[in-house]
Formats: sequence, C-alpha cells, structure tokens
Amino acid sequence: MEPTKTGFVQWIGGVRGVFLMIAGGLVGILLGVALFTFGYAGGWAYFGNDPATCNQCHAMNEQYDAWAKGSHKNVAGCNDCHSPHDNIIHKYVNKADNGFWHALKFTTGDYPENIKIREMNREITQEACLSCHANLVSDIESTRVGHANRVDCLQCHSNVGHMR
Repeated sequence: MEPTKTGFVQWIGGVRGVFLMIAGGLVGILLGVALFTFGYAGGWAYFGNDPATCNQCHAMNEQYDAWAKGSHKNVAGCNDCHSPHDNIIHKYVNKADNGFWHALKFTTGDYPENIKIREMNREITQEACLSCHANLVSDIESTRVGHANRVDCLQCHSNVGHMR
C-alpha cells in the first residue's frame, strides 16, 4: 500500500504541480511564437540557395540590387561567395551563426548603415574567390613565393560582388 501524502508534502506537490503547469505553458507559448515567427519570416528559405532569400531583409536590398546588376549574377549567388565550400556541416553552422546575428541586429536595430563583413566571413569569401578562380589565382600565387601575405582578392576587387 502506497503511503498517502498529507499536510506540507501535499501542499509542496500542489505548488510544484502549479509551477510545472505554468512553466510548461510559458515554454509552449515561446515555442509557438518561435514557430510562428519562423514560418512568417519564411525560415525554410534560409536552408536553400536562392539569393532572393537574402533580400527578404530590407537591410540587404542595396547589396542584392548591386549583385543583380553585377558580373556574378549568372554564375554565383550569395551562398557561393558567403558560405564555406569545404563541407555541408560547416556551411549550415556558418549560416546559423550569421542568421542568429542578423536576426538579433535587425530586430534590435543595432547595425551600422554601411554593413561591414565580419573577419570570419571575409575569410570565407576569400576562400570562395580562390576556389572558383583557382586556375587564374594559382598563376598569381606562384609569383608570391616568399611573401608573408597570401593573395587578398577583396583588397583590389571588393566591388565585384556588390558594385559599391
């Protein structure tokens, strides 16, 4: 026979039950809001490669319009230049990292008028340049033996992707 709970033990169980019910309700509300926001914002599109997805954010209109008029439009989209090429896990970890910071900054409005690329993303873009233009760049790199610095594509060609 199971002992019955009485007095203080019954009261604690009741308080704990109410607390768990309130906490469960709050978690449910937060999940519901998160799912609604994800669906409303077209969150599934961020798993693809369509450049129009990046343009969903009004802060990217200038970059998107410049890309649409640029030389890379017919050969490369946003992910081709701004996502890692080494493996799919690295690609989506990078996209999640960027997505988090983009969402936070755009939601809070805490971003500069002229958006600047983070150093980590600059390196990814540099690697993308070297990957796509390997034949051209290998000739240039062969002349740089003994130089401490690698070829920096963006130093001279920063306007190529977005035509500033």
